[in-house]
Amino acid sequence: MKELIIGKNDAGKRLDRFVGGAVPLLPDSLLQKYIRLKRIKLNGRGAKRDVRLAAGDRVQLYVNDEFFQVPSEENAYLKISTPRVEIVYEDEHILLADKAPGVLCHSAEPWDYNTLITNIQAYLYQKGEWKPAEENAFAPALCNRIDRNTGGIVIAAKTAEALRILNEKIRVRELDKFYLCVVTGRPKPASGLLEGFIWKDERKNQVLVRRTPCPGARSAATRYRTLASRDGLSLLECELLTGRTHQIRAQMADAGWPLLGDGKYGSERTNRPFDEGRQLLYSYKLRFAFRTDAGALSYLDGRTFTVQKVPFAEKYFPGWQTAL
Repeated sequence: MKELIIGKNDAGKRLDRFVGGAVPLLPDSLLQKYIRLKRIKLNGRGAKRDVRLAAGDRVQLYVNDEFFQVPSEENAYLKISTPRVEIVYEDEHILLADKAPGVLCHSAEPWDYNTLITNIQAYLYQKGEWKPAEENAFAPALCNRIDRNTGGIVIAAKTAEALRILNEKIRVRELDKFYLCVVTGRPKPASGLLEGFIWKDERKNQVLVRRTPCPGARSAATRYRTLASRDGLSLLECELLTGRTHQIRAQMADAGWPLLGDGKYGSERTNRPFDEGRQLLYSYKLRFAFRTDAGALSYLDGRTFTVQKVPFAEKYFPGWQTAL
C-alpha cells in the first residue's frame, strides 16, 4: 500500500484524475475498477471517482508495485488493459502477429505505448506467460519489423532462445517472406526478377534504385508474379530475396509500376481517384526454410503461415486467392 497526501496544487481535482496522473502506468479501466472495489481509498474509506480532493486529504492505493515505476517503453505494457493482437500462430516459443496498417512496431516517440510490441507484451503479461519480476533482462521482442503503413506478419520471440535463433535465421535468410501489393499498370513480363542497388537518403528517409554499384548502396532483389490485372491495376505477389528499406515500393516504382496509394514513390495524380491514404502492401505469407540447425525451433522447418485477410486485395480483386 502506498499513501499520497494531497497538496495545494492537487486540491480540487477529482479522485480518479488525480490517481491517473500520480500512477500513469495504471490503465484507466483498472483504475475505475480499483475505485469500485475500494482498493483506492480516500482518508481510509471508499469514495466515488468524482469526489473532489482537499489539501491534506490522504489517498491510499492498494495497487501492485509495478504500476508505480517510471513510465518508459520497457514497462508500457502495464498501461494497456485490453491488448489488441491479431494472432496468426502461437506456441511456447514464438507468436506471429498480423499487424494492421497504421500501427507502429516500436515507439516513435519517448512515450508512445500503443505499439505492436507493447500490445504483445501486455497480452503475454496478462496471460501469465511473461513475468517481468522473474526475468533478469529478457522481454518478448520483435524479430522483424515492417513499415507503419504496411500490414502483415511480424514475428515475436517469447523466449530468449527463440530470439537468438530467429535473429540468426533472418540474418542468413532462412525465412521466406511474401508480400501482396496493388500496382498501377500491367507488369511486363507478368513474372520476373527485379535486381539493382538501393541507396538510402537518411535525411529524407527515402531510397533510390541504382543499376550499378555505388558507395553506400546495397544489392536488392525482388521476385514477383502477377496474380490478376483489371482497370489499370495489377495484384502482385512479391518474394523478398533481400531485405532493404522500402525495397518493394522503390523497385516497383523504378520499374514503372508504383504501388497504389504510395505517396513517397508513387504518383499523386494516379492515387487521387482511388482515395488510398497509404501504400497497398501486405506481408501476407511467411515460410520457415531452415538450411542449418534450428535447435529448439526445428519443428518450424517447412511450415508456412498466411494471414486470413488482405482487405485491399479483396476490394480490388475479388476472389484473388484462386490465382495463387
